[in-house]
Amino acid sequence: MKEEEEGPPNRELYALLHISPEASDEEIRKAYRQWAQVYHPDKYQAPHMKDTATENFQRICQAYEILSDENKRKIYDIYGMEGLTSGLELGTKLNKAEELKEELERLRKLKEQEKVLAHFRPSGTILANMSLPHLLHGHGIMRGMAMTSSVQSQISKHNTLSIGGNLAVNGNSGGGAATIVFGHRLSPVSSIEFIGSAGLRSLIGVQTSRNISSHLTATMGLSMSLRDGSLNLSNTWVRQLSETASGNIQLALGTDSAVSVGWRKKNQKLSAAGELKCGIDSFAASAHYNHRFSSKSHGRIVGKIGSNALEVEVGGGRKLSNFSTVRMLYSIGIQGIFWKFELHRGGQKLIIPILLSRHLDPVFAAGAFIIPTSVYFVLKKFVLKPYYLKREKQKALENKQKTSAQVLETRAAADKAQKLLQNVANRKTNKQLEIGGLVITKALYGNLKALKKRDEPVESNDSPVIDVKLPLNFLVSDSGQLQLHEGVKKSGIMGFCDPCPGEPKQLYVEYTYGDGRYEVTVDDYDKLVIPQEGHRI
Repeated sequence: MKEEEEGPPNRELYALLHISPEASDEEIRKAYRQWAQVYHPDKYQAPHMKDTATENFQRICQAYEILSDENKRKIYDIYGMEGLTSGLELGTKLNKAEELKEELERLRKLKEQEKVLAHFRPSGTILANMSLPHLLHGHGIMRGMAMTSSVQSQISKHNTLSIGGNLAVNGNSGGGAATIVFGHRLSPVSSIEFIGSAGLRSLIGVQTSRNISSHLTATMGLSMSLRDGSLNLSNTWVRQLSETASGNIQLALGTDSAVSVGWRKKNQKLSAAGELKCGIDSFAASAHYNHRFSSKSHGRIVGKIGSNALEVEVGGGRKLSNFSTVRMLYSIGIQGIFWKFELHRGGQKLIIPILLSRHLDPVFAAGAFIIPTSVYFVLKKFVLKPYYLKREKQKALENKQKTSAQVLETRAAADKAQKLLQNVANRKTNKQLEIGGLVITKALYGNLKALKKRDEPVESNDSPVIDVKLPLNFLVSDSGQLQLHEGVKKSGIMGFCDPCPGEPKQLYVEYTYGDGRYEVTVDDYDKLVIPQEGHRI
């Protein structure tokens, strides 16, 4: 199963020393001294304990050697251990800081070139209009087609080029256009675009935008039609209202003069937007709401009203893979009753609206909504869900077989590390119990689904969860606090390991503080600070 966590790379050494990626030199030295005292081989007499301590002491020393050296730390932060062991040796090859900086700059440029190639982004839409009444009257099911396609390329650090075209056919008529847009970034806060279009709407134009402040952006555009020489001027202001919401106002002057006001909000669970547009002899208002039910499914409601529109659209979609989404919508309005099917893959879209009837018959409208909805939920419960569950289990089994040896090895290393932490962790726990401080009573790290079955034992090496109560109690400070830093994968912490490589993980913690009981669950790369009153059970 593909890992769905996307955290910062090259952070294992920070987790090992239990420090933030922004830690100062003094904080790195302090962490090294603390861990060196715990794992120094001279503290242990038993051969097996001494061997384990030696192994972990060497890891601590290596982490300190890299992170305490400014140049090595820079290389590690950017390129990881591979950068230190392959292309960026520090000895005779890169003796001076200036040489190192030059080499880093060269590699940064190579990465930028790779990004330029990666930014070659094609996109396109195919719209196939179908009509059931046309088919029943013997005129064929197709009402018309439209295609749009564009390719955008980051041709240099400050310049982009986009080339696109569109073609539409409706009955016996049709037309098309080609467009080219050249964009240039003038500064970190401003940019300009030059636009040219030939075809049905031949025009040339220029558009410039600037960030007036951290929350306000202004865009101005001017275009001239090559057919009649008419000018169109637009001015748009966008303001960030909050972390998840923004508002905009646009004024357009020319052949289609209008004023529009809009609002947009988006977070992990929902997205919503609304717009009101008033022209010289027309008006239109629209709103849409998307709600994410899970990581793979969402619902959608759209409403439109105006001089030429009155429509309500409801439906939902499902994510088939990281790149593909399918969506089915039901629409009813003055234009008729429609089904709409959409397939999104990468930057490509296939949209198929099917006109069912132009007459707004209540019985037909209800049937057109209820029947496909019922069929979908039946198929989902008895066909789709069992199929996807079976496929996920098969992928998880294959991944487990592939990584079983690695997991056994890392589990054994984590278990040995925990044994060396045990005495200090027990002393800290007893001290916190005496003063009514912070005591971790249960802590599990691993697979998201397995964590929901928290009462099941996790001693088995096959379990996708590992018990980390002991290392967390060790990390509790004398003042009765525990902090795990943001952006650091928790499997790198001493006494932890990755029990399920390739799968998303979380950390679940139960703890007591004073006379209260608390619990909290955090994602793998998220920050954790306890105790907090919001965790109280």
